[in-house]
Amino acid sequence: MTTEDARPAGPAVDPDDRAFFGHPRGLSTLFGLEVWERFSFLGMQAILVLFFTATVADDGLGMEAGQAASIAAGYGTMVYLVSVGGGWIADRVLGSYRAVLWGGILIACGHYTMAIPAELSTWLGLVLISLGTGLLKPNVSTLVGKLYSTTDERRDAGFALYYMGINVGAFFGPLVTGWLGADVGWHWGFSAAAIGMTAGVVQYVVGRRHIPGHGRGPEAPLPPAVMRRTLWILGGVAAGVVILAVGLALVGRLSIAGVVDALTVVAMAAPIVYFTVMFRSPRVTGEERGRLRPFLVLWFASVAFNFVLFQAYSVLILLADQHVERTIFGWQAPAAWFSSFLGGVEVLVAPVVAALWTWLGPRQPHASKKIAIGALLGGLSYLVLVPAVTGQSGDWKIAVWWLLASLLLLGLGDVLLQTTGLSATTKLAPAAFSSQSMAVWFLSIALANGIQAQTVRFYGEIPDGLYFTLNGAVAVLVGVVVLILSPWMKRTMHPVH
Repeated sequence: MTTEDARPAGPAVDPDDRAFFGHPRGLSTLFGLEVWERFSFLGMQAILVLFFTATVADDGLGMEAGQAASIAAGYGTMVYLVSVGGGWIADRVLGSYRAVLWGGILIACGHYTMAIPAELSTWLGLVLISLGTGLLKPNVSTLVGKLYSTTDERRDAGFALYYMGINVGAFFGPLVTGWLGADVGWHWGFSAAAIGMTAGVVQYVVGRRHIPGHGRGPEAPLPPAVMRRTLWILGGVAAGVVILAVGLALVGRLSIAGVVDALTVVAMAAPIVYFTVMFRSPRVTGEERGRLRPFLVLWFASVAFNFVLFQAYSVLILLADQHVERTIFGWQAPAAWFSSFLGGVEVLVAPVVAALWTWLGPRQPHASKKIAIGALLGGLSYLVLVPAVTGQSGDWKIAVWWLLASLLLLGLGDVLLQTTGLSATTKLAPAAFSSQSMAVWFLSIALANGIQAQTVRFYGEIPDGLYFTLNGAVAVLVGVVVLILSPWMKRTMHPVH
């Protein structure tokens, strides 16, 4: 045991700690981290598809819209696939606090790399951001859960406040990067994202004394011999992937589309493997295994909702860029700013939802119903666009209010589903898979991105009315199924209310 491992494991759960709007002081540090992480991540993502489709003369990559949206979705798939490894590294190697710290550092390095105006820097930067986000995202959510006991009724409200931090960053990030990207240069937008993530890492380190477990390593560390063997295996696999990629590139068989297809396959296979391991693990008790079944239903609801949500950063951005009237008194607003509107909706809605759940206390709707309503709203957000885009041809435009109404429904659904899902996951997770179960929740986002990496290729190829109808109908159908199953889920999800 090292000296660092022997130090106290950060603050214990204190039900009387109400220093941050009635919540534990540590929530303010994690809130601030997510503000800057989402500022950088979603600020960059809001201009990524526009950078891909911009002409080479405009410092873009000159891609077709469907190809650009597919690659952006493939990047999202990679980000959340890596979260599985991030959860395991936290549980077995670094501990949650240090996993989040190193994740933030990698993300910042990735954004600084993307700020270099070279195509190779773009792809290398996206890989670094993916690795860093995979370390940070599952573990920072786990740290929020550790601030509360499983019976603390502030828990859902705490996650709602935490999610508001996410959306504060989601609001300001695209405003800054969208303006810089459209009016100054794409790589200036990427630079702003880099500076934002650096600020997030600094404030996280400054506030570390309020973070659970900040002074020790993993909760279930690998034995030294196993650790060495595992690191050799991981290094060998990484080297093999690099060698394979270089070999395919040399013979002209490596393509971005092929990489995206491979990521989709992995995103489909990974959750099957992971759920199988958890259901069969001898470290999971019978009671915990029983709670995994309703969690699986919530997981599929997350897939359906995030399938439409993450198209807000590709398809809806392209719709805004090409077919939405954005001119105000002769000035054209950047298309990326619609991502800020989505974040702004969630900033306004999240504290209202948090206050509502706190006021209702034990009378609030069950978690399954909150998630079902979120999925329904996600589907309706696409269906509301159908009347506006159906039958259009040529160089057509729709009023901005159609897209704003869509984003309003999508933002409300996001707050309901994501905050409840994150909170429920930390309570339903088997003790032996605490950080890794959160990673499995993020695998639902990976699968959603993996599926849409294939389906967005049809955007612009089939009528827009049909495209939005099919996408919206998927989320609505899943929401209805979860509502039907909610009585069974209420019985089997104990102690989750």
